[in-house]
Amino acid sequence: MTVFRHNGLRAAAAGICLGALFAAAACATDTVPADADRTVAIQRALDATVHGGFPGAQAVLTTDAGDRTVTAGVGDIAMSAPFPGDARVRIGSNTKTFVATVVLQLVAEGKVELDAPVERYLPGVVHGSGNDGNRITVRQLLQHTSGLPDYLAGGDPELRAERGTAQLEVDTEAVRLRRYDPAELVRLAMTMPPNYEPGARAVYTNTNYVLLGMLIQQTTGRSASAEITARIIEPLGLRDTWFPAVGETGIRGPHPVGYHEIDGVRADFTDLDPSWADAAGAMIATGADLNRFFRALLNGRLLPAAQLDEMRRTVPFDRMPEAGYGLGLIHLPNSCGKEVWGHGGSIPGFETRNGVTADGLAVTVTVNQLPTSEETAELVQRAFDAAVCSR
Repeated sequence: MTVFRHNGLRAAAAGICLGALFAAAACATDTVPADADRTVAIQRALDATVHGGFPGAQAVLTTDAGDRTVTAGVGDIAMSAPFPGDARVRIGSNTKTFVATVVLQLVAEGKVELDAPVERYLPGVVHGSGNDGNRITVRQLLQHTSGLPDYLAGGDPELRAERGTAQLEVDTEAVRLRRYDPAELVRLAMTMPPNYEPGARAVYTNTNYVLLGMLIQQTTGRSASAEITARIIEPLGLRDTWFPAVGETGIRGPHPVGYHEIDGVRADFTDLDPSWADAAGAMIATGADLNRFFRALLNGRLLPAAQLDEMRRTVPFDRMPEAGYGLGLIHLPNSCGKEVWGHGGSIPGFETRNGVTADGLAVTVTVNQLPTSEETAELVQRAFDAAVCSR
């Protein structure tokens, strides 16, 4: 989904429940030297996710020396096929970090002001039901402190739309393959009143980043997708990263099946129209490409120091009380006390958790089904933690 998940229940707009256990042989491939004991620890953590109910899991670790990939379980249950080493997956809310990077590049170029009202860039768009673009800044969109309502469903335990609202439930067939445009998504949000006063607190809201995608288009004359491609994907040579084209419902290249469970039934949910996620979560990438993007961002290759510093100014937010949300970037806790920055993403079929340590290790952990409980979400977190703390 378009939301980064702290646990299996708070961030994906889907009603899901734990299905039958599927156990499969695990494997590990190394393209760079690695301490055997550390690889074993990662392998055990990934195996535990599979024994806990996920079809498959993958960890990609990237350093200056190259990529190391460790996998467990399967990418395709029916075929008993392994999780592809170079798997393309839907990266959900990691899209937000790409969008935030472009917005901050525009800030550096003097085309956008962080503390200017949204109304300056999108006149008349944030309006209705008490929402007011004159009272919300660009920074507040980036940091989820706008107070705007979410056009996507959320909440425990089944993440259904709030009664009487226009919120979308994205695991329904009515939404899964339907085409939405950003303005339509924002109009859905504007039918609901604000959740709180702008700046009062940080509550993770996808509407904020759909608006930022519209802001990019209004400011540059090109879509957020085109700007992300020109400013980030092409310069970094991210050959397996893209923003799906209009009407594109599949995943190009090698990829696992993305599974989703509704009312106890596990289904192939790989194909969908991610237009409902838009600039909040529509992108696709490999773990290796995600690692390269986040390393480049945190190494200062994409932003001047002043804007990168702004990106790392955090506030507490609702999805991860122990973490901090910056401007499209999360300061992530871990068991070994490392400085780790990243994001993460969830979308029906896939969850990714990712981050970069101060010493340059980048990690992306992917499972091909969303967590269905606090316990299964914790298994994914433990796998990420084992990889982050592997050196």
